[in-house]
Amino acid sequence: MGFGARAMEDVVTQDWRGVRVFLTGHTGFKGGWLALWLANKGAVVRGYSLDPNDAETTPALFHATRVFESVDDVRGNILDRDALLKAMREFRPQVVFHLAAQALVRLSYADPLGTYATNVMGTANVLEAIRSVDSVRAVVVVTSDKCYENREWHWGYRESDPLGGYDPYSSSKACAEIVSAAYRNSFFNSSNGGQTLLATVRSGNVIGGGDWSQDRLIPDLARGFLATEQVLIRRPGSVRPWQHVLEPIAGYMTLGLRLLVGESALATAWNFGPWDDDAWPVERIADAMAQRWGEDASWTVDGAPSVHEAGYLKLDAGKARAELGWHPQLRLNSALEWIVDWYRAWQNGADMRAFTLQQIANYERLVADR
Repeated sequence: MGFGARAMEDVVTQDWRGVRVFLTGHTGFKGGWLALWLANKGAVVRGYSLDPNDAETTPALFHATRVFESVDDVRGNILDRDALLKAMREFRPQVVFHLAAQALVRLSYADPLGTYATNVMGTANVLEAIRSVDSVRAVVVVTSDKCYENREWHWGYRESDPLGGYDPYSSSKACAEIVSAAYRNSFFNSSNGGQTLLATVRSGNVIGGGDWSQDRLIPDLARGFLATEQVLIRRPGSVRPWQHVLEPIAGYMTLGLRLLVGESALATAWNFGPWDDDAWPVERIADAMAQRWGEDASWTVDGAPSVHEAGYLKLDAGKARAELGWHPQLRLNSALEWIVDWYRAWQNGADMRAFTLQQIANYERLVADR
């Protein structure tokens, strides 16, 4: 089992063959992409998640790409401690990726208690289960770029900046970071006899084909364009660190393998974000998507009152570039082209499993060619 060099090229050379991976949230957007990529690299993956959220005309990525063909598909709630522990003990993973979450800011206002339960206690349940499974050597807990105390700065937040969160979602992700750090220090630290290495990862606004979530810019645009309806856009001037889903996932996978082989210095927090000039305002993303889509795709500003959301947010991913050899491969213009291509292929009835795996292969080719 070879683990490649200490550089971004690991994405191509990584050998996951036979590595047992427990993945929470595999029925979600980002979890589905990660499950497909891991399985395609030879990992033995057990997914643990709630049912995917399918709408009548927009099947979740999980179904559209038949993720269930690539994983041992277990349905369960991370708030069900007994079921979670049973699923993990039976499988005896070496690596755990924890992605299951309530991931929407506006929903967190409608259901704050459910958001805190899932994102905080759910994370604690996953980490507590890991304590009881001695096969686990590496853990990657996925939180959010919104875990930082947002001061509307025009420079990127670093891993050492204070955690915070104005809204329930953002603060719940900061709490998940704190819980993870406490478990790392109290139970997984080698000074306490621990043998498990735990890292947390904070990504920018992750975009890509197959996301049908409510109240997210790209899915809202895709739904409206597919229906030839004008799309209502909130906060057109808000700036976010947009990045294609394959970018942070490449970082997660590289980090997971390096933790597995015992690089204890990497058991800490990591940012995965785009180049600075790929942090665009919402209106620029909407314009670029409409231009690429064509056929009367259009949008307008939603003037209805809305909940508080950050106006300016960027990440500094210098640490990941310097210490992991990770760096973005897709500039935002190219990422938007890939996204339009995905939704157009779905609209035209393509085999979306094959199409998605081809985009993964194309990404690996980009890495190999640089």
